[in-house]
Amino acid sequence: QVQLVESGGGLVQPGGSLRLSCAASGTIFSINAMGWYRQGPGKQRELVAIVKSGGNTNYADSVKGRFTISRDNAKNTVYLQMNSLKPEDTAVYYCNANVRRRSWVEFGTEYWGQGTQVTVSS
Repeated sequence: QVQLVESGGGLVQPGGSLRLSCAASGTIFSINAMGWYRQGPGKQRELVAIVKSGGNTNYADSVKGRFTISRDNAKNTVYLQMNSLKPEDTAVYYCNANVRRRSWVEFGTEYWGQGTQVTVSS
């Protein structure tokens, strides 16, 4: 099994910053991609940012220029640096990982963290 544990959420004023972390543990051969999704009040869960094992990244248009995703492959950890936060960034942020669990199995399995609340409010 694989577990994802998020940390770093909290309450911040508009314009402030937060840094989220997510560490994967368990039976892991490699992680193909790690990312962050969020679900705001009354909204669908949406992709925020993804980083693949080779370092390529994708961002939602709404966070480009403000958020930065990075990962430490040796630690199976992904980070999300969030700057210039806006009230519309308020959401539960979920860590996601596509995990290759065995060297002889090429496909990856999706895992989700429990979510961490980010609230941007004055």
